[in-house]
Amino acid sequence: MVDARPPRQVYTVSQSHRIEAPPERIYGLIADYVAGHPRIVPPRYFRDFVVRQGGYGAGTEIEFTMIVGGRAQRVVADITEPVPGRVLVETVKGGGVVTTFRVDPSGGGADVTIATDLEQKAGIAGRVERWLAGMILPKIYREELLRLAAIARERPAPEVEAAG
Repeated sequence: MVDARPPRQVYTVSQSHRIEAPPERIYGLIADYVAGHPRIVPPRYFRDFVVRQGGYGAGTEIEFTMIVGGRAQRVVADITEPVPGRVLVETVKGGGVVTTFRVDPSGGGADVTIATDLEQKAGIAGRVERWLAGMILPKIYREELLRLAAIARERPAPEVEAAG
């Protein structure tokens, strides 16, 4: 039997930002889905963030509500780390959406990129959705990267010495 469906068309929407902070700290905030990642996502677009399994990096499963264009959509995603410490991937279950966070060390900081691969739907609706995603997602990612930069530059809390 021959598959008569047209080949999948995937497009990518991305945004990058230079962050002057240690790359390990930047990546740690992204990969920490319990305390770090929920702080960097813009709350007007991401709500009800829940860790369903794991909590740090590969093997984590998250669930959240994404609000775009007045529409709320519940999302469940699995986390992998193809390059631990540098590349983290969120794959939406059953959604044709894959978001990659890449931290490329450079000097004392890092170039950080958020890129989402989306499966284009057929017809005019797919073209309109692609156009909207190209306008909306970079704005969301810019805000997320600026939040990440601000948090990554915060002074870590001093460690409390154990009473002896």
